[in-house]
Amino acid sequence: MNEHAAHTYKQQQVNTASPAKMVFMLYEKILSRLQEAQSAIERKDIQARCNANSNAQELIAHLSKTLDMDQGGEIAFNLEQLYSHCLIRLMDVDRHNDAQAAEEVIGLLRPIRDSWYVLSEKSEGELRQAIMAVQQSRPAQPTGERKQASDETPAPAKSTLSISA
Repeated sequence: MNEHAAHTYKQQQVNTASPAKMVFMLYEKILSRLQEAQSAIERKDIQARCNANSNAQELIAHLSKTLDMDQGGEIAFNLEQLYSHCLIRLMDVDRHNDAQAAEEVIGLLRPIRDSWYVLSEKSEGELRQAIMAVQQSRPAQPTGERKQASDETPAPAKSTLSISA
């Protein structure tokens, strides 16, 4: 019964989470799986290592696929590069039973997870204000690269706060 209650509680957390909180939870899950892979390496449990590492890779691939390259600009490009690097390093976890590769990825993703936590704790109004401030502080793009007219003020969209942010 306790296991069922815990599962129900977790499901409710996911169903009611803000987009920023959901991204935070994905990072939490990735880090947890990588720690499980490290633990499995120490125990010499190849199947557990493989399962945990594969799950972490799937979650990172999901984050990569949901990046909004149009709205995300340089940040989305940098995250895509980071995710690619992480996926390559995680191949070494299985290929060479390399706990250090998992530790490297944990070290890269932990600060991003921490940032998403800070975002997830902010109110929607605070997030909208922060987005507006960032959008207004961006340097103007050359005319050929702009999708919006120069006199338009971009409004914060909910999609900016989604997993693809």
